[in-house]
Amino acid sequence: MKNNTPLNVGITGGIGSGKSTVAKIFTILGIPVYYADDRAKWLMAYDTKLKSAITANFGEESYLSDGTLNRAFLADQVFNDSEKTTRINNLVHPAVREDFEQWVNQQKSPYILKEAALLFETGSYEELDLVINVSSPLVIRMTRILLRDPHRTEAQVHAIIDKQLPDEQKNELAHFIIKNADNKLLIPQVLKIHDKILAKIAAKNSD
Repeated sequence: MKNNTPLNVGITGGIGSGKSTVAKIFTILGIPVYYADDRAKWLMAYDTKLKSAITANFGEESYLSDGTLNRAFLADQVFNDSEKTTRINNLVHPAVREDFEQWVNQQKSPYILKEAALLFETGSYEELDLVINVSSPLVIRMTRILLRDPHRTEAQVHAIIDKQLPDEQKNELAHFIIKNADNKLLIPQVLKIHDKILAKIAAKNSD
């Protein structure tokens, strides 16, 4: 981290863990959040350079006749093909990294959050100063997802979960863990982590 830029903190968690809800609590505390997965979708749809690269690698069918991203086609192309998954990640991740860096340079808060589902899986967590993992029991996550996304089948959800690291591994890699279960209150956990991050920044600035 440069002295004139905010501390970069990642926030991640498996599908249905509630990481977006946790991120919103941080925004109430005045912490800006960069939603990497949403920005990736936006860049794939509107960034001219990235659109050209996707078309060159996956064909004209990657975009519909009106120029919008053909999500169904691309999802079908990459979901069960590790080589194609790697290929599209190698196109999208650099674009997101550049977009993120530009966004960070515009922020004035002591730290920022980068919210993404696959921080650990892609290795992008190594570019961050700290990482928070939102952990939630699988049975609760499944219930949340099926209620939130009625178009998904249970088998489809399991297929997505299988491509993500287990919570146990994420918790080992994370600096902070937020437990999002029915018997755990989120706001006190967020406040505790917020205070710890500010204390780290204060200690660094006093050196």
